[in-house]
Amino acid sequence: MRSLKEIGCGQTVTVKRLTGEGPVKRRIMDMGITKGVSVYVRRVAPLGDPVEVMVRGYELSLRKADAEMIEVESYEEV
Repeated sequence: MRSLKEIGCGQTVTVKRLTGEGPVKRRIMDMGITKGVSVYVRRVAPLGDPVEVMVRGYELSLRKADAEMIEVESYEEV
């Protein structure tokens, strides 16, 4: 299982699990990132922070630390 931080531009992945705790996990879920949702990685900043993604039809920027808490699986791995 890989984290969203490790995914390159142009790839679509499925969220498998959130590893964060308490308020951080709640904030990620409030942004629409929940188990089973598809996430398209639009852009990654040169130093990897932030990661810009498309989720549920809107654009979202995530810090590298937050993206690391999101375990994903690409369609090829399924």
